Amino acid sequence: MSAQVKVKEAVSPEVNYNFELLQRNREKTETIYETKQLHLYYGDTHALKGIDLKIPKHKVTAIIGPSGCGKSTFLKTLNRMTELIGNVRTTGTITFNGQSIFHPTISVEQLRTQVGMVFQKANPFPKSIYENVAYGPKIHGIKDKLILDEIVERSLRDAYLWDEVKDRLNDHAFRLSGGQQQRLCIARTLAIEPEVILMDEPTSALDPKSTLKVEQLIASLKEKYTIIIVTHNMQQAHRISDQTAFFLDGEIIEANDTDIIFNEPEDRRTTDYINGRFG
Repeated sequence: MSAQVKVKEAVSPEVNYNFELLQRNREKTETIYETKQLHLYYGDTHALKGIDLKIPKHKVTAIIGPSGCGKSTFLKTLNRMTELIGNVRTTGTITFNGQSIFHPTISVEQLRTQVGMVFQKANPFPKSIYENVAYGPKIHGIKDKLILDEIVERSLRDAYLWDEVKDRLNDHAFRLSGGQQQRLCIARTLAIEPEVILMDEPTSALDPKSTLKVEQLIASLKEKYTIIIVTHNMQQAHRISDQTAFFLDGEIIEANDTDIIFNEPEDRRTTDYINGRFG
């Protein structure tokens, strides 16, 4: 029996039912996420203004735009992380596999299992390399050491980290380099087998060599996962993404295939931003 099945069996019957509901919806569309007239307010601040966007499955979607334009806020709405901030109000719709993420049968915990998050700064747990990756499966009820070993190895391999750490899995995660720590955080996300990986400027604190490894990793991961990445690096967005959405002052100016956005954008503001005239 696979580790993935074990994870599903370990959760409650209610969550199993919800998972099956999402599985049925998944087969109906090639769009995994869709937002319609999404508005978000931090108190009186109107942070997102009528966002209409479709996110295709098994593609990399880059979110670009100047600082403070709503990119990271948008990313965090997709797994309801904005709810961790006080005085936040949203209107409009966000659907995941055709189901509203606010539907009462979909728990926040379930959503965040299926939609993982990798942050700008690597945030490994103060545990060993092994325990960082095994943490999620353990929370989901997996106790069998052989299954955990299998999950840890697979996740580290998928994160291009296994060969670098296989002989020191019991070392503290903080002993890894910055780039290795970020790939460890990606492995930790992969261990619970999400459908979507959200990445908020995951290479902004890394050196060029580590950045290249993460970009290569992203290219390989889209075969299994949908990736949505916020980046300030225009070259990176052009290199790694299939679709790009340009945000400005809380609005989407345009979203299209990446080659079109970078070579034939429809809006002059997109051209100006990509060419470094502002931002």
